[in-house]
Amino acid sequence: MTSPEGLFYSKDHEWVRFEGDLAVVGITDYAQHALGDVIFVEFPRLGKVIKQFENVGVIESVKSVSDLMTPVGGEVVEINAAVETDPSLVNQAAFEAGWLFKVKTSGDGGRGALLDALAYDAFTTEG
Repeated sequence: MTSPEGLFYSKDHEWVRFEGDLAVVGITDYAQHALGDVIFVEFPRLGKVIKQFENVGVIESVKSVSDLMTPVGGEVVEINAAVETDPSLVNQAAFEAGWLFKVKTSGDGGRGALLDALAYDAFTTEG
């Protein structure tokens, strides 16, 4: 699998796209394939201040329930209402319509602790 360039990735299989001081967060294609059909997402609370790599919610699929970890820290400013209504968007378009939440970050948003696409693809093929 080739992950999109220009995004950053965590070893917990989340991706982040930085848009100024906003970070858009979702789970990777690798993660959604491993989970199977996503049927429910528990999002972090709007306004909540979260820390990088913290457990902020749950993703439930027909096969399992997994913790939702955040690749960035900051304040949760938006959740994806479309995914809240139709969790299958995570499977259909993990990097587009299936994003999960947005975080207002400060500084570099913790980019230094994240992987680029090449490093993430190498990480997912090592195991």
